[in-house]
This record gives sequence, C-alpha cells and structure tokens, in this order.
Amino acid sequence: MSQLSDARDVLLAKVLAIVGEGPPLARFQEALTHPSFSNESGDADNQRLEFLGDSILGFCVSELLVARHGTADEGTLTRMRAALVNADALARFAREVDLGPALALGRGARGAERDRTNVLADAVEAVVAAVYDARGMDGARRLVASIVAGPLSEEQHAIAGKDPKSALQERVQARGDPTPTYRVVSTEGPSHLPRFVVEVLVGETVLATGEGPSKRQAERAAAEKALLET
Repeated sequence: MSQLSDARDVLLAKVLAIVGEGPPLARFQEALTHPSFSNESGDADNQRLEFLGDSILGFCVSELLVARHGTADEGTLTRMRAALVNADALARFAREVDLGPALALGRGARGAERDRTNVLADAVEAVVAAVYDARGMDGARRLVASIVAGPLSEEQHAIAGKDPKSALQERVQARGDPTPTYRVVSTEGPSHLPRFVVEVLVGETVLATGEGPSKRQAERAAAEKALLET
C-alpha cells in the first residue's frame, strides 16, 4: 500500500496546487476508491462522488463557455461542452496528473483497469466532487478550469462545433489539394484496450499523426493536429 499512498500524496499535492489553500479534502481517498476495491475492503467507493462530480463539472464548463463565447448559440455551446466533458477529455487530464497509480483497485481489476479511459474519467469526476465538498464552488471552478485548460487553449475545431475531419477536408480542398486520406500505422495494447495510431495524408505527404482507443477517434485526433499545424 506504500506505493498507493505515495501516489495519492503526489496527486493530492497537484490538486492542492490547483485549488489553493483551504480546508482538507476529507473525501479525497473516497474519490480514488474504485468499486472493485470497495467490494473487497468494505470502504466507500467513488460512485456517489462521481454522480455529483458529473453535474458540477457540466455546470462549471457551461459557465466557462458562456463567458468565453459571448455570441455562441445554445447548439454550439452544447457541442462545445460535449467535446470538453466526455470520458476521453477527462481521462486525458487524469493521465497528465498521474491519477491512475493513485486509484485503489480490487485484486481482479489491477493492471489494465488502472489506465482504462472510463475508470480514469469516473475518478476525475469524483475528485471534482471531493473538492466541491471541501472547498465549495470556488474550489471546484479552479479544478475544472485546469481540467479543460488544454483543449480550450488549443482552440480545437471539434470544440468549436465542427467535425475536424470535415474541417480539414474543406481547408485542403480550398487550396486545390486532393482529399485527405487516413492510414493506420499501428495498433498497440491488448485486444480489450487497444490504442490506434493513425496518419493523415494529402497525397504522399503526412500532415499529422493521432492516437485513440478506436480507429475513428485516432483519425479525429490526427485531423485536429493537422488543422493546428497547417
């Protein structure tokens, strides 16, 4: 358990650096307790916090988007929020802060589960709720702003409401170049947790490479990078 405790201490320090000083996060350990561990230990799992954190996260992101995009209509704002509040986006943040090693998992769930997108996303939602429980909406807003800071700063076309593959095709064809094509470079990981690596090309020129848990998501990631770089 020392490795788990050390990982949690490191993660807690990162969260506190984001939300600032204040009352201790009394439910932080609970937020990092997967149901599989709870079934073996009897400790409270993070599902109730996850339920609460999902709503808090959606509210805080809605606030951010309304403030940032003063002329966007409801449909555009809804698409933006969906691009920010989803399992892939939350798991991205979880991996950035090394949340996985801090999760308490049951014996049968260790290994691949620790990096599973849905498991990480659920834990991020639970941590948001734990911060809210201790620090209120001000603390939750700080954490949520950090969670979505990357996608927001990148100005991804997916967040702006347009499919990145369509946006890239429009841009490339407007220059008179042929339609982009996508090529799977490799498929990594076990069959139940694959990781696709895809290149997007115009003719024989590789514009960008993207990764994702499915071929479709990897293609979208490649298109998003190509839009930023071309």
